[in-house]
Amino acid sequence: QVQLVESGGGLVQAGDSLRLSCAASGRTFRSYTMGWFRQAPGKEREFVGAISWSHSRTYYEDSVKGRFTLSRDNDKNTVYLQMNSLKPEDTAVYFCAATSVLYSDSEIKYDYWGQGTQVTVSS
Repeated sequence: QVQLVESGGGLVQAGDSLRLSCAASGRTFRSYTMGWFRQAPGKEREFVGAISWSHSRTYYEDSVKGRFTLSRDNDKNTVYLQMNSLKPEDTAVYFCAATSVLYSDSEIKYDYWGQGTQVTVSS
């Protein structure tokens, strides 16, 4: 069982940066691939990126490549999403999630979810 709690969201201006954190409980944290998804008002939840348990692989949705960076600290049971050069279209609730598969951009593959943290980017 893994419980996830996101933090770090807020209101920023276009071009600013934010770092989201996702703290996990559970001794098996380091065996999960951790993903981030986001959901904007009136839209479906979409994949943002994922990082494998070994740190060796990261995956990003095309619109965030070069701006967002995933990292994880298995000793702290925490995964981070560094978001730079934020745009108004990045406004959404951001969720972290855990999956036992090596990689997936499909939310149905993720077993555990956090409650989400709001990111609002003003123009």
